[in-house]
Amino acid sequence: MPVDQVVQVAASLCILVPFVLVQVGRMSASTGSYLALNVLGATTLAVDAAISREWGFLMLEGVWALVSGIGLMRIVRTTGTSSAEAVRIRQ
Repeated sequence: MPVDQVVQVAASLCILVPFVLVQVGRMSASTGSYLALNVLGATTLAVDAAISREWGFLMLEGVWALVSGIGLMRIVRTTGTSSAEAVRIRQ
């Protein structure tokens, strides 16, 4: 499998695994770990979409990353911690 596809699959798993865990009740969508994984996966896919000039995919992933990032920053502001600490706090 080419490296770019490995990156796409890994980034997709950063979004899909937490989503499935939320759906089966094993994780909350408002946790720092859920949001951080979404930011990581969506940002990676957005960059890949920008490089490939896939505008619809870029819009989807860009907004996904932005909204997840805002949620993560909200946790950081309300707890007064760093982003890394916020991921651990809200698990």
